[in-house]
Amino acid sequence: MEKTIITDKFNRPLRDLRISVIDRCNFRCQYCMPADQFGPDFEFLPRSALLTYEEIERLAKIFVRLGVKKIRLTGGEPLLRRDLPILIEKLAAIEGLSDIGLTTNGVLLPKLAAKLKEAGLKRVNISLDSLDDELFGKINGRGIGTGPVLEGIQAAKDAGLGVKLNMVVKKGLNDQDIIPMAKFCKEKGLELRYIEYMDVGSTNGWKMDDVVTKKEIYEMLKAEFELEPVDPAYYGEVAKHYRYKGTDANVGFITSVSESFCSSCTRARLSANGQIFTCLFNGNGQDLRNFMRNGASDQQISGRIAEIWNGRNDRYSDERTAETNKNRKKIEMSYIGG
Repeated sequence: MEKTIITDKFNRPLRDLRISVIDRCNFRCQYCMPADQFGPDFEFLPRSALLTYEEIERLAKIFVRLGVKKIRLTGGEPLLRRDLPILIEKLAAIEGLSDIGLTTNGVLLPKLAAKLKEAGLKRVNISLDSLDDELFGKINGRGIGTGPVLEGIQAAKDAGLGVKLNMVVKKGLNDQDIIPMAKFCKEKGLELRYIEYMDVGSTNGWKMDDVVTKKEIYEMLKAEFELEPVDPAYYGEVAKHYRYKGTDANVGFITSVSESFCSSCTRARLSANGQIFTCLFNGNGQDLRNFMRNGASDQQISGRIAEIWNGRNDRYSDERTAETNKNRKKIEMSYIGG
């Protein structure tokens, strides 16, 4: 098939694909998979429901022919999926794909970082919401301190992977760690991205009062550091970047609550069981797995994806109100990744 560029109702092209490879995780973070909702008896997807690596590869090739340039592997915790380097090697061989990243809690990176890099992975985003062991253990719901994550960060750096840290900030929980985290990352030469606490899914008890906005975080940082804005590297870049003056170190903000970036959103999400979601906040996925398993050709699958994207009109963060948040059906972040 020839390459086809598709756009949605607001003329936004499809450029980025987030692929969830598993819905399970070894953490129970409060903002994603709270332990009281995802307990020992929670029923995760059976193996037969997950897309195989061959199916993911096939769909990825079709997405690339429709304009995708970048793929990010997510979960759940993607490193729990067995033999993940095999999938990365398959994706890295796709002509026209320029970047493969992965979002992880980092605990399994000491064992896997070198293999992931060798397979073709370019970079990792590692979640670290506090440098305080006790608080971090409370946030991740497993009582796990920062040590295993810090070891994962070092392993990724040693393997030659690009490393960014993600910190989800929740008012009254870890906002006191905003400055310590900035100092730590600046000293270590790591890019830190502050993520506003988001109303993804319906299990994390989200309230607007719990959000620490980008403006609030920026004002705190400005009192400690000299910051200068950095221009976006490409159309549709999510993070708003600043540089510590006189250094090469950056800090970024994911502002989907206070400063919407819907107008330039180029991301589609593929769930672990093969549904395509056109917005992180949209609970209505469209099935690709069964369509493919029932014998659809590449051309038919491409046509289905194009039809879904061409009809996309998602602008949830632009339109967010207390009423839409209350009534809208939303999918859990652990199901489709961040």
